[in-house]
Amino acid sequence: MIAIGCDHGGYELKLAVESYLNDHKLEFTDCGCSGEKVDYPDIAEKLCAKITSGECDRGILICGTGIGMSMCANKVKGIRAAVCGDTFSAKYTRIHNDANVLCMGGRVIGAGLALEIVREFLNNEFEGGRHIARLEKMQKMEGK
Repeated sequence: MIAIGCDHGGYELKLAVESYLNDHKLEFTDCGCSGEKVDYPDIAEKLCAKITSGECDRGILICGTGIGMSMCANKVKGIRAAVCGDTFSAKYTRIHNDANVLCMGGRVIGAGLALEIVREFLNNEFEGGRHIARLEKMQKMEGK
């Protein structure tokens, strides 16, 4: 299951991503917002709780730039969030970093590119191998 959330700066892009998820028959849960002005840390915290609890495997957070959501999400133990504005980064943040949250900027990228980024993020898996030691070092930094 995928969790998705946005603040008011990412609302239009969230609608496009939800349409993509529906079209591809991918289950998701909406962590907000509905277009109203909200504080992005509240949405990020709600979405990250769904991932750390095991209810969802991955998340997509959207704000104006993706940066604020990423900064908030990365404060949560067990979350590896990455801002991606291109498909290469989306692919490699999954296969090398095992990112579990994709962050994007609704005021930075258009819907067409965003959907390609989502596709790469969702269709790639962590490849393990030499990347495991690096992931373990990241986890150690957060106190695991």
